[in-house]
Amino acid sequence: MTLETPARIEPCLFEDRIPSDLADLTVEIQQAADGLGRNLHPDSAAELADMVRIMNCYYSNLIEGHNTRPRDIERALAGAELEAETRPLALEARAHVIVQQQIDRAFREGTLKAPTSREFLSWVHRAFYENMPEEFRHVDHPDGRREEIIPGHMREAGDPEVAVGRHQPPSSHRVADFMAYFEKRFAMAERSASNRIIAIASAHHRLNYIHPFADGNGRVSRLMSHAMALRAGIGGQGLWSISRGLARGLQDPGEYKRMMDLADTPRQGDRDGRGNLSEAALHAFCRWFLQVMLDQITFSARLFDLDGLEERYRRLVRDVLPDKRAPELVSAVLRHGSLERGDAALVLKVSERSARNTLSGLTKAGFLKSRSPKTPVRIAFPLEYRERLFPNLFADGELNV
Repeated sequence: MTLETPARIEPCLFEDRIPSDLADLTVEIQQAADGLGRNLHPDSAAELADMVRIMNCYYSNLIEGHNTRPRDIERALAGAELEAETRPLALEARAHVIVQQQIDRAFREGTLKAPTSREFLSWVHRAFYENMPEEFRHVDHPDGRREEIIPGHMREAGDPEVAVGRHQPPSSHRVADFMAYFEKRFAMAERSASNRIIAIASAHHRLNYIHPFADGNGRVSRLMSHAMALRAGIGGQGLWSISRGLARGLQDPGEYKRMMDLADTPRQGDRDGRGNLSEAALHAFCRWFLQVMLDQITFSARLFDLDGLEERYRRLVRDVLPDKRAPELVSAVLRHGSLERGDAALVLKVSERSARNTLSGLTKAGFLKSRSPKTPVRIAFPLEYRERLFPNLFADGELNV
């Protein structure tokens, strides 16, 4: 008989003693995240963060078996017309990016709710599904039933029961009690910096274990993990993606599913903690999850290092444009975040006419952008050149342009 008390999700945290390997990983993660994008101008970092949101969404969809081209995601965000066969997946991806933008904005403005609260999780689900295309707003059950997904609605008495592979989540009429317990337990992680980081891993599994929504739990949990990283102070200016790491794993893409299954393991005897689930399995899952986080932060640190990025950009511009002054202007904008058009002549030490020609060439090629022909120019990262500027960013799918 399946245990239906909320304590079924225990252990949630390592309260008696944080394992030393997890404590060491939290320190490494904090240090790596603190250095991420440190030398980038905030405007240039913000431009890169916009791109990382698309990457996070791309890999989150990939985990669900939905391979969406980055080009189509950007077209959907811009409101462009989409091909019929790519439209549903592109709009699904757009919904993900919109919710993450709202999370990031709330964090900057100091209004971000506790990511493990029922209020926040219901809001994420509601905001996500309200922006979803009609094709993805229902669940098809094995018995042929089609269930409409109600945005923000957690399972309750009278709702269909669910199964996730071999795992049997709590019954629908017990979800509210489980989520109240989940919220209370993970609020306790706020007491220390180490626990806030370790809780990103454990809460990720325990939320999926409860499976509070009819559908969309995986995406909600990944957005929750993103928000928890922001609140834990390891957001790294939005320059790294948890979904990329979960989709790729440390050695192979199948690790995420295997480690989630491992964390479902029941307690294995008297020396395996005091909860219903295995503490040793939770320890292994958290270690893997934190290693994935560290791997992605260090990957982004190498990718977005100012000196390396500047040199890659200069080489690209030299290869694409015949104007020998263009790389110098790109460097200036990248380092300073933006540039008044009138200052281009000073940077290049040429006449205003020559500077205008260089600006025009860079803008037409998509390397610089501005809100209008008279406003300052900012750096841009054209999709057709992303693989040269950011090798392996979207390595798991074909980058068609």
